[in-house]
Amino acid sequence: MDFVELKANIRKTSGSDVARRLRAAGKLPAVLYGQSIDPTLLSLDIHDFELSLKKSKRGFSLYNLSILNGNSTTRPVMIKELQTDPLTRMLLHVDFYEISMDRKIKVNIPVVPTGKSKGAELGGILQVIRRELEVFCFPNEIPECIEIDVTDLDIGNSVHVEDISLDGNIEIPAEVNFTVITVIGAKADEEIEEEAEEGEEGEEEGAEKGDTSESPGKD
Repeated sequence: MDFVELKANIRKTSGSDVARRLRAAGKLPAVLYGQSIDPTLLSLDIHDFELSLKKSKRGFSLYNLSILNGNSTTRPVMIKELQTDPLTRMLLHVDFYEISMDRKIKVNIPVVPTGKSKGAELGGILQVIRRELEVFCFPNEIPECIEIDVTDLDIGNSVHVEDISLDGNIEIPAEVNFTVITVIGAKADEEIEEEAEEGEEGEEEGAEKGDTSESPGKD
């Protein structure tokens, strides 16, 4: 995958007051971590960073982070943690982690079924159980997605994680052979919905028959 170019400036101070002033000035406080470096305080242009996020098709990007501090140094990094306000969704803080191009990293990749399954042709329903899979690979080999051909899947058939083979040095580090995609019959889907509805009705009845005792009066 391509690296997104991004610039950052060194900052000398930290704290909530400093962070608020930075955001008010259109800057985003950030920290760079890595195995071979000490944590480095940074600030980014919020607008530039928002544009970089929009370039990502999978919800994450790899960056060539140019750090300006008199001289400019560029480091390959990925987002370790992104903090946003839960109400306004405003960006609050971002942590970057320096990566090595010759060391594998773990990333989540979207699952994309291709083709139309035999079971779906017969009235079954294709269900994607895992929308993403964690893969272990080198930064320059991260796939855009994991395509799974479902054409031969009949009703009752499934694709498990051990059935998926990927090119190159990409691994899926799964300890359990879990289901990724399955095809179920329409009747089975109706039964699942009916069970869910019955469960909801039972919860409502339980709430209605709950504790009706009156609170003791005050003297």
